Amino acid sequence: MLFNIFLLIAGLGALVWSADKFVFGAAAFARNLGLPPMLIGLTIVAMGSSAPEMFVAATASLEGMTDTAIGNVLGSNVANITLILGITALLGAISVSSQTLKREIPMMLGATALAGYFLHDGQLTRIEGLVLMALFFSLMGYLIWHAISNKERDPLIDEAESEVPKDVPTPKAILWLVVGIVLLPLSADWMVQGAVGIAKAFHMSDLVIGLTIIAVGTSLPELAACVAGVLKKEDDLAIGNVVGSNLFNILAVLALPALIAPGAVDAAASSRDFYMVMATSVALAILILLTGKARQLRPWHGGVLLATFIAYQVTLFLS
Repeated sequence: MLFNIFLLIAGLGALVWSADKFVFGAAAFARNLGLPPMLIGLTIVAMGSSAPEMFVAATASLEGMTDTAIGNVLGSNVANITLILGITALLGAISVSSQTLKREIPMMLGATALAGYFLHDGQLTRIEGLVLMALFFSLMGYLIWHAISNKERDPLIDEAESEVPKDVPTPKAILWLVVGIVLLPLSADWMVQGAVGIAKAFHMSDLVIGLTIIAVGTSLPELAACVAGVLKKEDDLAIGNVVGSNLFNILAVLALPALIAPGAVDAAASSRDFYMVMATSVALAILILLTGKARQLRPWHGGVLLATFIAYQVTLFLS
């Protein structure tokens, strides 16, 4: 048990660190190749927070643990809204003003509904994975087109562009890119193996492993980004990070188990857990709309979201 705990913690730490270095190296290398910072920010940097979920999902799928990969996606989306935004909102009201964000919430709801449709028959097929991946690339294309054609600067785009590293020597960029490429799959495997060892000791299913231990672990980068956004008085970026991450999880990460290991899905994923993802996504939109022109998540909203997260986790552990 102690070895599995060590493996989980080491894997999580290495996963988050290597994802950061991979994004840093890839973004710096792309900039040195002459790609526009805005394009890099909207692709490589924006996808960075979902890199842990992507590598964990791919690793779990390759090891025949499709339910863990699916649970990671569903659990991460629930954790992003209830745990991450719950904690962040407790630090102070979070305003929503970005035009891009007002489009992204309906996109997130639509993508979530589509995922539910694909999962409802208890199967995740390779065709469905291709559809999700095609929608992901279409979304990226749309965001890039909108950023280029829209004269008004969007804070989410500005933030993504500002995170593209400058004046990084190409050898250094390549070094961190290679380090990330090597360590990401290794650390994802350590984390999966550690989580599985712990969970099996408590007789938890592969799905619940993904929904709990792994989902919370891979959501930690979003927590750091959201808290940093609020502390910098950039409220809109907090919800933007969560909504963007949830979109990427549904379209890009859920596509991986479908493409790598298509087949049957745990029945609870298409009922209990999908309903939870959909309910929390809709609740986020409703909570914001109910504040009228203020368009805010308030501290008491954060308390409700955090209580929802705790209740859901307790339900999973008792199931």
